[in-house]
Amino acid sequence: MKIKAAILGYGRSGSTLHANPLEGLTDLFEVAAICDLDPQAQEKARTRFKCPVYSDYHKMLDSENLDLVVIVTRSDQHCEMTCDCLQGGVNVVVTKPWALHAGEAERMIAAAKESGRQLLPWLPARWGCDLIRLKELITSGIIGDVFMVRRREFSFAIRADWQTEKRFGGGYLLNWGPHIIDQAVQVVGEPVVSAYGQLRQVINPGDVEDVFHAVLTTQSGVILSCEYSLAVNKLPNWVIQGSRGTIFVKETSIEIHYVEAHGDIDPKAYGTKLNMQVSSEELADGHRITTGSRYGDSFVVYPAIAKALRGEEPYPVTTESALALSRILDAVRKSSEINQVISLA
Repeated sequence: MKIKAAILGYGRSGSTLHANPLEGLTDLFEVAAICDLDPQAQEKARTRFKCPVYSDYHKMLDSENLDLVVIVTRSDQHCEMTCDCLQGGVNVVVTKPWALHAGEAERMIAAAKESGRQLLPWLPARWGCDLIRLKELITSGIIGDVFMVRRREFSFAIRADWQTEKRFGGGYLLNWGPHIIDQAVQVVGEPVVSAYGQLRQVINPGDVEDVFHAVLTTQSGVILSCEYSLAVNKLPNWVIQGSRGTIFVKETSIEIHYVEAHGDIDPKAYGTKLNMQVSSEELADGHRITTGSRYGDSFVVYPAIAKALRGEEPYPVTTESALALSRILDAVRKSSEINQVISLA
């Protein structure tokens, strides 16, 4: 049977990023209802899907027999709406950031356990084509032991919507952190034990940050430097440093620079070095990051959601890992406020 899904929040992301796969994957999903406060959005949804449209999600839950609600609303609304839907007996996909802080995340997890329904955090960047390829390269050992990961995104974009206001859960740490901070953590694949952060408001209106820089340390001592900032987008999006080389990624192009040692060191001679031959390689088309999306393809993520709801496979994004990310983001914010390193151990 098809999964009867409703979209709660039919704005830019709800009507494209989520509606498109729900509409297109006809063997898996049926768009059974839409809920949005905007009359124009309601009319667009009604015309597109020929399904019931609501302005009150409580009425939607009471009126429809749903398997899934996809919550794509303002960040400050996620926790309450998620808990209401779970308690109403419906599984939930909640967009990023799934919670404003770890306390909300814990409340949502508790609601899922109490209801017996599934809570599926939307972290599509874990399906990013760059992340997947980098994991493969690190596992291959081509650059040796990784000790430093730099993950960056830059632009000069200015926005003046709810994302610039604290009361709505705005700010770029919650907006971009679930992409770039989470990807840096995932590429290493181990817990973060400390965090230092700096948040600044530079050009956007409102009262929240539009740039951030986080420096994290993992359990084995790997340093993760994660930054969203204002700049011409010329720098690499990834720099991964290992004991035998370096990987550079710029959008969908990847370069590997690695060294091969020849000869031995004379322990009695001061300043002697191994004869290091540096090899550089820009990967051929078959191995470059040229297919897929850097932030995950929703047409790939939604089949994973369907398998989880049908009990065929566990959902790749666990609530425990999403909670760990919320705690990291909390620590970065607190660090910026008090200008101290925050322990997560």
